[in-house]
Amino acid sequence: MNMIQRVIWGVVCSLGVVLMGTFGYRLIEDYTWLEALYMTIITVTTVGFGEVRPLSSAGRIFTMVLMLMGVGTILYLLTTLTQLVVEGKLREIMGRRSLERAIRSLKDHYIVCGYGRIGALVAEMIREAGREVVVIDNSEEVTRRLENDGIHYVLGSATEDESLLAAGVERAQGLIATVSSDADNVYIVLTAKDMRPDIFTIARATEPGSERKLKHAGADKVVSPYFIGARRIAQTVIRPSVADFIDLTFHSTTDQPLRMEELTVGAQAQLAGVSLKDSGIRQTLDLIVLAVKKSDGNMHFNPPADTVVEVGDTLIAMGPGSSMSKLAKILDGRQV
Repeated sequence: MNMIQRVIWGVVCSLGVVLMGTFGYRLIEDYTWLEALYMTIITVTTVGFGEVRPLSSAGRIFTMVLMLMGVGTILYLLTTLTQLVVEGKLREIMGRRSLERAIRSLKDHYIVCGYGRIGALVAEMIREAGREVVVIDNSEEVTRRLENDGIHYVLGSATEDESLLAAGVERAQGLIATVSSDADNVYIVLTAKDMRPDIFTIARATEPGSERKLKHAGADKVVSPYFIGARRIAQTVIRPSVADFIDLTFHSTTDQPLRMEELTVGAQAQLAGVSLKDSGIRQTLDLIVLAVKKSDGNMHFNPPADTVVEVGDTLIAMGPGSSMSKLAKILDGRQV
Protein backbone atom coordinates (compact mmCIF):
# COMPACT_ATOMS: atom_id res chain seq x y z
CA MET A 1 0.00 0.00 0.00
CA ASN A 2 1.13 3.55 -0.63
CA MET A 3 1.16 6.13 2.13
CA ILE A 4 -2.34 7.51 1.46
CA GLN A 5 -3.84 4.02 1.43
CA ARG A 6 -2.13 3.27 4.74
CA VAL A 7 -3.60 6.40 6.31
CA ILE A 8 -7.09 5.49 5.05
CA TRP A 9 -6.68 1.95 6.38
CA GLY A 10 -5.57 3.31 9.77
CA VAL A 11 -8.59 5.63 9.98
CA VAL A 12 -10.97 2.79 9.03
CA CYS A 13 -9.46 0.46 11.64
CA SER A 14 -9.63 3.16 14.32
CA LEU A 15 -13.28 3.85 13.58
CA GLY A 16 -13.91 0.10 13.62
CA VAL A 17 -12.37 -0.22 17.07
CA VAL A 18 -14.46 2.70 18.39
CA LEU A 19 -17.66 1.21 16.98
CA MET A 20 -16.82 -2.23 18.37
CA GLY A 21 -16.11 -0.79 21.81
CA THR A 22 -19.27 1.29 21.84
CA PHE A 23 -21.50 -1.63 20.89
CA GLY A 24 -19.59 -3.96 23.28
CA TYR A 25 -20.10 -1.78 26.33
CA ARG A 26 -23.71 -1.22 25.33
CA LEU A 27 -24.40 -4.95 25.16
CA ILE A 28 -22.19 -6.24 27.99
CA GLU A 29 -22.61 -3.50 30.62
CA ASP A 30 -25.93 -2.00 29.46
CA TYR A 31 -24.32 1.47 29.28
CA THR A 32 -26.09 4.29 27.51
CA TRP A 33 -24.74 5.14 24.07
CA LEU A 34 -22.88 8.18 25.45
CA GLU A 35 -21.42 6.20 28.35
CA ALA A 36 -20.37 3.40 26.01
CA LEU A 37 -18.67 5.86 23.62
CA TYR A 38 -16.98 7.63 26.54
CA MET A 39 -15.62 4.38 27.95
CA THR A 40 -14.37 3.34 24.52
CA ILE A 41 -12.52 6.62 23.93
CA ILE A 42 -10.80 6.71 27.33
CA THR A 43 -9.85 3.05 26.95
CA VAL A 44 -8.28 3.18 23.47
CA THR A 45 -6.51 6.46 24.25
CA THR A 46 -5.31 5.19 27.66
CA VAL A 47 -5.98 8.52 29.37
CA GLY A 48 -6.67 6.74 32.69
CA PHE A 49 -9.99 8.28 33.76
CA GLY A 50 -12.23 6.26 36.07
CA GLU A 51 -14.92 3.88 34.94
CA VAL A 52 -18.43 5.18 34.43
CA ARG A 53 -19.75 2.34 36.57
CA PRO A 54 -18.04 -0.72 38.06
CA LEU A 55 -17.35 -3.31 35.38
CA SER A 56 -18.33 -6.95 35.48
CA SER A 57 -15.79 -9.68 34.84
CA ALA A 58 -16.92 -9.91 31.21
CA GLY A 59 -16.64 -6.12 30.92
CA ARG A 60 -13.09 -6.13 32.26
CA ILE A 61 -12.03 -8.87 29.82
CA PHE A 62 -13.63 -6.89 26.99
CA THR A 63 -11.84 -3.73 28.19
CA MET A 64 -8.44 -5.45 28.10
CA VAL A 65 -9.03 -6.73 24.58
CA LEU A 66 -10.29 -3.31 23.49
CA MET A 67 -7.28 -1.61 25.04
CA LEU A 68 -4.80 -3.87 23.20
CA MET A 69 -6.58 -3.44 19.90
CA GLY A 70 -7.14 0.29 20.36
CA VAL A 71 -3.61 1.16 21.39
CA GLY A 72 -2.17 -0.78 18.46
CA THR A 73 -4.57 0.78 15.97
CA ILE A 74 -4.14 4.36 17.22
CA LEU A 75 -0.35 3.94 17.34
CA TYR A 76 -0.37 2.65 13.75
CA LEU A 77 -2.46 5.64 12.61
CA LEU A 78 -0.30 8.19 14.41
CA THR A 79 2.91 6.62 13.08
CA THR A 80 1.57 6.63 9.54
CA LEU A 81 0.45 10.27 9.77
CA THR A 82 3.83 11.32 11.18
CA GLN A 83 5.63 9.44 8.43
CA LEU A 84 3.44 11.08 5.81
CA VAL A 85 4.20 14.57 7.11
CA VAL A 86 7.92 13.94 7.55
CA GLU A 87 8.36 12.24 4.17
CA GLY A 88 6.38 14.97 2.44
CA LYS A 89 8.51 17.65 4.05
CA LEU A 90 11.71 15.80 3.26
CA ARG A 91 10.59 15.29 -0.31
CA GLU A 92 9.85 18.99 -0.62
CA ILE A 93 13.24 19.95 0.83
CA MET A 94 15.14 17.46 -1.33
CA GLY A 95 13.23 18.53 -4.42
CA ARG A 96 14.02 22.17 -3.73
CA ARG A 97 17.70 21.43 -3.21
CA SER A 98 17.81 19.35 -6.38
CA LEU A 99 16.22 22.22 -8.29
CA GLU A 100 18.72 24.70 -6.84
CA ARG A 101 21.63 22.46 -7.86
CA ALA A 102 20.21 22.16 -11.37
CA ILE A 103 19.90 25.94 -11.71
CA ARG A 104 23.43 26.48 -10.35
CA SER A 105 24.74 24.20 -13.10
CA LEU A 106 23.10 26.25 -15.87
CA LYS A 107 25.05 28.66 -18.03
CA ASP A 108 23.98 30.91 -20.92
CA HIS A 109 20.34 30.28 -20.06
CA TYR A 110 17.44 32.73 -20.19
CA ILE A 111 15.51 34.10 -17.23
CA VAL A 112 11.80 34.72 -17.80
CA CYS A 113 10.26 36.98 -15.16
CA GLY A 114 6.53 36.29 -14.87
CA TYR A 115 4.71 33.22 -16.15
CA GLY A 116 1.46 34.71 -17.39
CA ARG A 117 0.14 34.23 -20.91
CA ILE A 118 3.06 36.11 -22.50
CA GLY A 119 5.75 34.63 -20.25
CA ALA A 120 4.49 31.08 -20.73
CA LEU A 121 4.61 31.39 -24.53
CA VAL A 122 8.07 32.98 -24.42
CA ALA A 123 9.42 30.21 -22.19
CA GLU A 124 7.86 27.52 -24.38
CA MET A 125 9.36 28.94 -27.59
CA ILE A 126 12.80 29.35 -26.04
CA ARG A 127 12.72 25.74 -24.83
CA GLU A 128 11.58 24.55 -28.25
CA ALA A 129 14.71 26.21 -29.66
CA GLY A 130 16.81 24.01 -27.36
CA ARG A 131 17.71 26.72 -24.82
CA GLU A 132 17.47 26.42 -21.05
CA VAL A 133 14.97 28.61 -19.19
CA VAL A 134 14.53 29.61 -15.55
CA VAL A 135 11.17 31.17 -14.66
CA ILE A 136 10.73 33.55 -11.72
CA ASP A 137 7.17 33.80 -10.41
CA ASN A 138 5.66 34.58 -7.01
CA SER A 139 2.67 32.23 -7.34
CA GLU A 140 2.91 28.80 -5.72
CA GLU A 141 0.20 27.52 -8.06
CA VAL A 142 2.30 28.56 -11.06
CA THR A 143 5.47 26.99 -9.67
CA ARG A 144 3.65 23.71 -9.05
CA ARG A 145 2.65 23.71 -12.71
CA LEU A 146 6.23 24.50 -13.73
CA GLU A 147 7.50 21.62 -11.58
CA ASN A 148 5.07 19.22 -13.24
CA ASP A 149 6.22 20.45 -16.68
CA GLY A 150 9.89 20.00 -15.78
CA ILE A 151 10.76 23.71 -16.08
CA HIS A 152 13.33 25.28 -13.76
CA TYR A 153 11.80 27.94 -11.56
CA VAL A 154 12.38 30.28 -8.62
CA LEU A 155 9.50 31.09 -6.29
CA GLY A 156 9.72 34.78 -5.48
CA SER A 157 9.55 38.29 -6.88
CA ALA A 158 11.81 39.12 -9.81
CA THR A 159 12.26 42.62 -8.38
CA GLU A 160 14.33 41.19 -5.52
CA ASP A 161 18.05 40.56 -5.74
CA GLU A 162 17.73 37.16 -4.05
CA SER A 163 15.37 35.84 -6.73
CA LEU A 164 17.60 36.98 -9.59
CA LEU A 165 20.67 35.49 -7.92
CA ALA A 166 18.82 32.21 -7.36
CA ALA A 167 17.94 32.17 -11.06
CA GLY A 168 21.62 32.55 -11.98
CA VAL A 169 21.56 36.10 -13.35
CA GLU A 170 25.37 36.26 -13.22
CA ARG A 171 25.59 33.31 -15.66
CA ALA A 172 22.52 33.97 -17.82
CA GLN A 173 22.62 34.97 -21.44
CA GLY A 174 19.51 37.10 -21.25
CA LEU A 175 16.56 38.22 -19.13
CA ILE A 176 12.98 38.74 -20.31
CA ALA A 177 10.67 40.82 -18.09
CA THR A 178 7.08 39.87 -18.93
CA VAL A 179 5.13 40.67 -15.76
CA SER A 180 1.85 42.54 -16.25
CA SER A 181 2.99 45.70 -14.45
CA ASP A 182 5.18 48.09 -16.44
CA ALA A 183 6.47 49.57 -13.17
CA ASP A 184 7.61 46.12 -12.04
CA ASN A 185 9.27 45.52 -15.41
CA VAL A 186 11.17 48.81 -15.04
CA TYR A 187 12.33 47.78 -11.57
CA ILE A 188 13.30 44.29 -12.76
CA VAL A 189 15.44 45.75 -15.56
CA LEU A 190 17.05 48.24 -13.17
CA THR A 191 17.84 45.50 -10.66
CA ALA A 192 19.22 43.11 -13.29
CA LYS A 193 21.38 45.78 -14.90
CA ASP A 194 22.68 46.87 -11.52
CA MET A 195 23.73 43.30 -10.75
CA ARG A 196 24.96 42.47 -14.23
CA PRO A 197 25.39 45.52 -16.53
CA ASP A 198 26.20 43.46 -19.63
CA ILE A 199 23.18 41.12 -19.50
CA PHE A 200 20.85 41.32 -22.51
CA THR A 201 17.38 42.36 -21.37
CA ILE A 202 14.02 42.41 -23.13
CA ALA A 203 11.02 44.01 -21.44
CA ARG A 204 7.31 43.94 -22.09
CA ALA A 205 5.56 47.32 -22.32
CA THR A 206 1.81 47.73 -21.94
CA GLU A 207 1.05 51.39 -21.32
CA PRO A 208 1.91 54.27 -23.69
CA GLY A 209 5.13 55.93 -22.60
CA SER A 210 6.46 52.86 -20.83
CA GLU A 211 8.83 52.05 -23.68
CA ARG A 212 10.85 55.22 -23.03
CA LYS A 213 11.05 54.49 -19.30
CA LEU A 214 12.15 50.91 -19.91
CA LYS A 215 14.83 52.11 -22.32
CA HIS A 216 16.08 54.58 -19.70
CA ALA A 217 16.12 51.77 -17.16
CA GLY A 218 18.55 49.90 -19.41
CA ALA A 219 16.38 47.50 -21.40
CA ASP A 220 18.12 46.51 -24.64
CA LYS A 221 14.81 45.75 -26.36
CA VAL A 222 11.25 46.76 -25.51
CA VAL A 223 8.27 44.89 -26.97
CA SER A 224 4.62 45.88 -26.82
CA PRO A 225 2.44 42.78 -27.43
CA TYR A 226 -0.61 44.92 -28.15
CA PHE A 227 1.19 47.03 -30.74
CA ILE A 228 2.70 43.95 -32.41
CA GLY A 229 -0.68 42.22 -32.44
CA ALA A 230 -2.40 45.24 -33.97
CA ARG A 231 0.31 45.61 -36.60
CA ARG A 232 0.10 41.91 -37.42
CA ILE A 233 -3.65 42.17 -37.97
CA ALA A 234 -3.23 45.24 -40.15
CA GLN A 235 -0.50 43.53 -42.22
CA THR A 236 -2.77 40.53 -42.74
CA VAL A 237 -5.43 42.84 -44.16
CA ILE A 238 -3.14 45.07 -46.22
CA ARG A 239 -0.45 42.57 -47.32
CA PRO A 240 -1.82 39.05 -46.85
CA SER A 241 0.90 37.34 -48.90
CA VAL A 242 3.65 39.03 -46.91
CA ALA A 243 1.92 38.00 -43.69
CA ASP A 244 1.68 34.39 -44.90
CA PHE A 245 5.39 34.42 -45.75
CA ILE A 246 6.28 35.75 -42.29
CA ASP A 247 4.14 33.05 -40.73
CA LEU A 248 5.95 30.42 -42.76
CA THR A 249 9.43 31.59 -41.75
CA PHE A 250 8.93 32.72 -38.15
CA HIS A 251 5.92 30.88 -36.79
CA SER A 252 6.24 27.53 -38.51
CA THR A 253 6.81 24.27 -36.65
CA THR A 254 10.05 22.35 -37.02
CA ASP A 255 8.57 19.91 -39.54
CA GLN A 256 7.90 22.67 -42.10
CA PRO A 257 10.56 23.26 -44.76
CA LEU A 258 11.37 26.99 -44.54
CA ARG A 259 13.24 28.56 -41.63
CA MET A 260 15.02 31.81 -40.87
CA GLU A 261 17.93 31.67 -38.42
CA GLU A 262 20.88 33.70 -37.19
CA LEU A 263 24.10 31.71 -37.01
CA THR A 264 27.41 32.86 -35.56
CA VAL A 265 30.71 31.98 -37.23
CA GLY A 266 32.86 30.11 -34.70
CA ALA A 267 36.64 30.14 -34.39
CA GLN A 268 36.90 26.65 -35.95
CA ALA A 269 34.45 27.32 -38.77
CA GLN A 270 35.44 25.88 -42.14
CA LEU A 271 34.04 28.94 -43.91
CA ALA A 272 36.04 31.53 -41.95
CA GLY A 273 37.95 33.72 -44.42
CA VAL A 274 35.89 32.47 -47.39
CA SER A 275 33.68 34.71 -49.55
CA LEU A 276 29.97 34.02 -49.82
CA LYS A 277 30.23 33.07 -53.49
CA ASP A 278 32.87 30.44 -52.69
CA SER A 279 31.25 29.17 -49.49
CA GLY A 280 28.69 26.94 -51.18
CA ILE A 281 25.95 28.24 -48.90
CA ARG A 282 23.74 29.10 -51.87
CA GLN A 283 24.88 26.46 -54.36
CA THR A 284 25.25 23.43 -52.07
CA LEU A 285 22.92 24.10 -49.15
CA ASP A 286 20.28 26.07 -51.06
CA LEU A 287 20.27 28.82 -48.42
CA ILE A 288 19.92 32.56 -48.89
CA VAL A 289 22.07 34.90 -46.77
CA LEU A 290 19.84 37.90 -46.15
CA ALA A 291 22.28 39.87 -44.01
CA VAL A 292 25.66 39.67 -42.29
CA LYS A 293 26.13 41.25 -38.89
CA LYS A 294 29.81 41.96 -38.34
CA SER A 295 31.49 41.52 -34.96
CA ASP A 296 31.52 45.32 -34.49
CA GLY A 297 27.71 45.40 -34.67
CA ASN A 298 27.33 46.75 -38.23
CA MET A 299 24.59 45.03 -40.22
CA HIS A 300 25.05 44.50 -43.99
CA PHE A 301 21.76 43.70 -45.73
CA ASN A 302 21.74 41.77 -48.98
CA PRO A 303 25.55 41.34 -48.84
CA PRO A 304 27.40 41.10 -52.18
CA ALA A 305 28.81 37.76 -53.28
CA ASP A 306 32.40 38.80 -52.56
CA THR A 307 31.64 39.47 -48.85
CA VAL A 308 34.15 37.51 -46.75
CA VAL A 309 32.80 35.51 -43.83
CA GLU A 310 34.86 36.20 -40.71
CA VAL A 311 35.03 34.71 -37.23
CA GLY A 312 32.46 36.40 -35.00
CA ASP A 313 30.13 37.35 -37.87
CA THR A 314 26.46 36.50 -37.58
CA LEU A 315 24.73 35.27 -40.73
CA ILE A 316 21.00 35.86 -41.14
CA ALA A 317 20.03 33.01 -43.44
CA MET A 318 16.78 31.56 -44.81
CA GLY A 319 16.06 28.22 -46.38
CA PRO A 320 15.20 24.56 -45.70
CA GLY A 321 15.43 23.46 -42.08
CA SER A 322 17.68 20.48 -42.87
CA SER A 323 20.17 22.69 -44.67
CA MET A 324 20.07 25.21 -41.83
CA SER A 325 21.12 22.49 -39.41
CA LYS A 326 24.04 21.56 -41.67
CA LEU A 327 25.17 25.19 -41.90
CA ALA A 328 25.02 25.52 -38.11
CA LYS A 329 27.40 22.56 -37.77
CA ILE A 330 29.76 24.00 -40.38
CA LEU A 331 29.88 27.39 -38.65
CA ASP A 332 30.50 25.68 -35.30
CA GLY A 333 33.45 23.83 -36.77
CA ARG A 334 31.78 20.43 -36.63
CA GLN A 335 31.91 17.88 -39.42
CA VAL A 336 28.68 17.42 -41.41
